[in-house]
Amino acid sequence: MKHEIRVPAVSEGVTEGTVVNITVAVGDSVEVEQTLLELETDKAVVEVPSSHAGKITEVLVSEGDRVAIDAVIMVLQSSGVDEEAVTPEVAREDVPAPVVEAQPVSGAVAEQTTPAETAAPSPPPSDEPQVDLNTVRRNDLVAPAAPSVRRLARDLGVDIYQVQGTGPGGRVSEDDVRNFVRETMQRITGGGPVPSVLGEFPGLHAQRPLPDFSRWGTVRREPLSRVRELTADSMGYAWSTIPMVTQYDNAQITEVEAFRQKTNQRASTEDRLTMTAIMVKVCAAALKAFPGVNSSLDLANKELVLKDYVHIGVAVDTPGGLLVPVIRDADQKGIERLATELNGLAEKTRERKISPAEMEGGTFTISNLGGVGGTSFTPIVYAPQVAILGISTATMQPVWDGSQFVPQLIMPLSLTYDHRVVDGADGARFLRWICEALDNPLNLVMKG
Repeated sequence: MKHEIRVPAVSEGVTEGTVVNITVAVGDSVEVEQTLLELETDKAVVEVPSSHAGKITEVLVSEGDRVAIDAVIMVLQSSGVDEEAVTPEVAREDVPAPVVEAQPVSGAVAEQTTPAETAAPSPPPSDEPQVDLNTVRRNDLVAPAAPSVRRLARDLGVDIYQVQGTGPGGRVSEDDVRNFVRETMQRITGGGPVPSVLGEFPGLHAQRPLPDFSRWGTVRREPLSRVRELTADSMGYAWSTIPMVTQYDNAQITEVEAFRQKTNQRASTEDRLTMTAIMVKVCAAALKAFPGVNSSLDLANKELVLKDYVHIGVAVDTPGGLLVPVIRDADQKGIERLATELNGLAEKTRERKISPAEMEGGTFTISNLGGVGGTSFTPIVYAPQVAILGISTATMQPVWDGSQFVPQLIMPLSLTYDHRVVDGADGARFLRWICEALDNPLNLVMKG
């Protein structure tokens, strides 16, 4: 029996992915749940398993192809009997087939029609225009839109590849094109709120035409990875839509660092305590003390969405780009548990085994560049969050204690926040709270 292997729905809001690795070939025998290919989507690589055991008869995609959710990627032949493949002669050997008058077929060879096909009425034609997959392409990407929708986009001067479709598989409708024009004009002119149903969409960040760089020397081109493409879009969106302010402060971590090193002397590799894990706990407590920082702005409805949960994202550097796994309910976990969980998530992320669900739902983000170097930096808020904390390299510095200078380990912190939600004074208080909690951990229970 033949089975079509389709791209499964891997996460809410994901409409397509890029094939990064195909693990089987035509003629291979596979088992149920065996990985057939790896799909990169939404900053994660997910494995697409086989739904049946059998032999691969067709592979319909290649590495590098972009495929939509529910698209057929392979065909598998299992050992079961394919009832649809039974010929009419075998199925009805006692019943003579009626004579069917031949009808001319234009542009194709007419296929033999079975009695069952003749008796069944043809389904009424759909009023909805079919998707045109054979016309306009950009590289190998097909814009999923009907010819009439393409024509409307051209008439309105819209690049249809910048329109986010709301139909199945990201299909673009005429309403999507009109809403794109309306929302773009509202963003440019400030002419009213954006409909919340649309949310964020890519393609708002146009680039001026590039010069011919080969005039000045040899150049090489390489395609953007899916991670880099998504990062460019999300960071461009945040930079162009969020009025950001960055607040700086210094935390004294001499005693905290001494405690961390002493703890790690008896800890296993997977349980090693990192400064990032400590910062996750401190920030979780700070977010409970300052709930406005643990929120999202809903301009369309003129509301501030305050979250009772604390899910903290931690930026992880990987060979494919920056990924942000999320530690859930960080305020309800001890530092030891946070360290173990963070180490495991970081390892999965670097190996690209992290799932899309494990990178969703963050309410605040931490970016620690202390292991790389630098005295300070200005991280970009990850929308729809309203704040992100940057950590730079700690150094020994002389600190005046009221009577003399004493050496202290100082860790620079930088808090970037959405100024529409967080005022400067609140941002300064939030960051100072974190610094005081690091200098004296009792503040975690005194001020929580």
